[in-house]
Amino acid sequence: MPLDRVRTLLSGPFTPQPHGDWDLDRGPPPPATRLTPAAVLMAISDEAAPQLLFTRRTAHLKRHAGQVAFPGGRQDATDPDAVAAALREAEEEVALPRQAVEVLGTLDPYRTGTGYLVTPVVGVVPPGLTLKAQPDEVDELFHVPLAHVLDPANHVRQTGQWQGQTRHFWSIQHDRHYIWGATAGMIVALSRRLEAL
Repeated sequence: MPLDRVRTLLSGPFTPQPHGDWDLDRGPPPPATRLTPAAVLMAISDEAAPQLLFTRRTAHLKRHAGQVAFPGGRQDATDPDAVAAALREAEEEVALPRQAVEVLGTLDPYRTGTGYLVTPVVGVVPPGLTLKAQPDEVDELFHVPLAHVLDPANHVRQTGQWQGQTRHFWSIQHDRHYIWGATAGMIVALSRRLEAL
């Protein structure tokens, strides 16, 4: 089961391997000291067929409007660490009570081309939680089977234009939902870690 493998991965020694938008382009990574710390919560439902929680950001936001993402955001000065930031943001964005999350650990930090160093926090949540999107930030909540997003057969490398340059990125399609960019990149990194177990 995918969730069992994630538990196994994060219960053993885990050496972070930073990666990011620059990996597919084979260019130099941006200096980590110039990046803004951020964190996201990869919330996995604890059920026979585990589901991964996603949000669709509202169209009026200045950054990443309309994109599919994990709950999360910038790490505030009041957050003691990335885990606290991810739990706080998830509670604010989708009303996910932090006490309902069993934190398994953190994954490889992701450096984005927009200037963030994002730490994915993996947590297990009970199935059937009542969540509510914060309308100023989130248009929609949805779940995708964990097995689907972790399957390398569903990972598509794509090319597009960004700020006048050709960039490469990962995407994952599920029904009408198109997951791409940093969110897909974090999933691909987790999938590759699991494949190496």
